[in-house]
Amino acid sequence: MDPIVAANLRSYTDGTQVADYLATPYHSRRVADATDLLIQEARRRSTRPLVADLGAGTRTVSEKLSQHGARAVMVDLGAHQPGRTARWHIPLVRADLTRPLPFRSGALDGIFAGEIVEHLFDPVVFLTECRRILAPDGVLVVTTPNLATLQDRIRFLIGRSPRQVDPQHPYLKLHIRPFTYSSLVRAFDVCGFRVVGFRSNYVVLGGEARNVSSRVLARVFPSLGGSLVLAGVRTG
Repeated sequence: MDPIVAANLRSYTDGTQVADYLATPYHSRRVADATDLLIQEARRRSTRPLVADLGAGTRTVSEKLSQHGARAVMVDLGAHQPGRTARWHIPLVRADLTRPLPFRSGALDGIFAGEIVEHLFDPVVFLTECRRILAPDGVLVVTTPNLATLQDRIRFLIGRSPRQVDPQHPYLKLHIRPFTYSSLVRAFDVCGFRVVGFRSNYVVLGGEARNVSSRVLARVFPSLGGSLVLAGVRTG
């Protein structure tokens, strides 16, 4: 197994921990923005769009997509399944996202890729593979931590590294390909996507212990926000 994939599996094997992480206001807002963009664009193709939740981990996002009328499919190498007696109505496809995805070309109306691209050695290969399995005008929504948040721009000015490039951090050290808004847009363009939507969850001011999160600033200046939420439609 690829050592990068193995390192990520070791850090994200606890389903309860992942679900708790997604339930925090910071990340639930990111997921809400992403699913809104995805459903809005995917419904231009179908009233019940077929949507893949890549790197699903738990069924949190897939459930949200299903609640909005999408036919969701979970895709993950180490996804967390419920016990035998639990209800399970969302299909699960096991797949390594660093390899070709197990879908035929043009099969999907939409793809959600939440907090994935920063973990991949070659994000361009991944985005190109996403394009292959999307139907013409299918939509891809990517969320990823912002390398150039407002607080990280300030940190850089005073000689400190942005948080996303801290090799000592317990989980940020796994973020090997951090993005800014402009670099993510460029990657979408290179891989055959036309950007149709961009949002961010919060602009955060302050340190680790005490900070203030502003939703208003994130709406006005999304390129300064904590998470980049970018939607692109397959071109050609």
